[in-house]
Amino acid sequence: MKKKLYIKTYGCQMNMYDSARMADVLAPLGYAPSDSPEGADMIILNTCHIREKAAEKVYSELGRLREVQAGKAETGGRTLIAVAGCVAQAEGEEMLRRAPQVDLVVGPQTYHRLPELVARAERAGPGRGILDTDFPEEDKFDRLPEESRPQGPAAFLSIQEGCDKFCTFCVVPYTRGAEYSRPAADVLAEARRLVAQGTREITLLGQNVNAYHGEVPDGRGDWGLGRLTRELAEIDGLARIRYTTSHPRDVDDELIAAHRDVDALMPFLHLPVQSGSDRILEAMNRRHTADTYRRIVDRLREAQPNLAMASDFIVGFPGESDADFGETLRLVADIGFAQAYSFKYSPRPGTPASTVETQVPEEVKKERLAGLQQLLGEQQLAFNHRTVGRRLPVLLDRHGKKPGQLIGRSPYMQSVHVDAPARLLGRIVDVDITEALPNSLHGRVATAICESGADSAMDNQHVERAAI
Repeated sequence: MKKKLYIKTYGCQMNMYDSARMADVLAPLGYAPSDSPEGADMIILNTCHIREKAAEKVYSELGRLREVQAGKAETGGRTLIAVAGCVAQAEGEEMLRRAPQVDLVVGPQTYHRLPELVARAERAGPGRGILDTDFPEEDKFDRLPEESRPQGPAAFLSIQEGCDKFCTFCVVPYTRGAEYSRPAADVLAEARRLVAQGTREITLLGQNVNAYHGEVPDGRGDWGLGRLTRELAEIDGLARIRYTTSHPRDVDDELIAAHRDVDALMPFLHLPVQSGSDRILEAMNRRHTADTYRRIVDRLREAQPNLAMASDFIVGFPGESDADFGETLRLVADIGFAQAYSFKYSPRPGTPASTVETQVPEEVKKERLAGLQQLLGEQQLAFNHRTVGRRLPVLLDRHGKKPGQLIGRSPYMQSVHVDAPARLLGRIVDVDITEALPNSLHGRVATAICESGADSAMDNQHVERAAI
């Protein structure tokens, strides 16, 4: 009989990719994915340390799962509980001490060892947790099996891990380790497998994805992200390429040229800036200025006039003054963002910023965040409204909540809802945008396409070069 595997994923797309690969690793042991922790033979919490009180949220979830584990034991079975990801890496032995129901604590660089660790945990019995949070010398990607299950029309592909930037607010260099880029041949091979399984859009993942410098197939030199996107675009059947998350310091001429030349590279870029104040950027160790960021965006938009920008912002960083925050608002007004993520600063144990004495009062952070989010929300809604009346190519990649509804993504990462037959799932269709909401669009599939279903029409990837 198949064993039931339940994985709960927190945080970023990298964790979503890792969760899928953990399922692949455990499949040969008889584990099949389950939608519920109840009755599961193994539960994995794949954690993220970016958000506030991340560790406490994991411990709270573990408390609830203790009851699930106890229920399985009452019927003579056993539920293994594993904690993976960045919280696991950061907490280590402390997690086993505080949550003795946990059987495995696995760091993000060692989940390829799960079969061995599961066997050890089964032999050890309850209450004898196994810890593996090393940074092994061997490349985990070399030891992972090929993907066992199709990801669907839109898929993630991890090409780079770790970070060497050491921003003073961030735990990633400590939990994910140094920057590492997968060989280009391995990335291309995985992309071809995904496309063969029906994937039309691939999002390249990395903590600093545009720091990618993978060894070339002939072993002589390496490719940057710009060259890699050109090679991926040559794969027959791969219609769309995206990448996230980027760092301004790693935007080079080759990548800018790729945004100009590679039609499959979508006109949407998530490029975190964090602050508009040079003083705060220096305190964050970002190693770029606000004007450097502006010049990068100008060059990108010159290369691809239709480019939509997204970013990340932290408000209330230690020492941030009203004037510093005003510089952030000015940067937002200057650039104009189609999407953005914004957060109040919260200390992460072990990071330099957490020890700074000039912490900003919580009420001030709350007020500043509200002001920033209002401006960003206005920009996002205005951007969405500019698409009304346009015809956009949309990759329909999932079912909606309503009967007969499909949902997809525009080239600009907007969620688009349409009424359409299920046979269009996984296709790129032209959609006439009829309504814009703050976080999504509504539209109608072009009548000719809906009636004919012609692949040539559905695979239309033309995106107007005029600025939106």
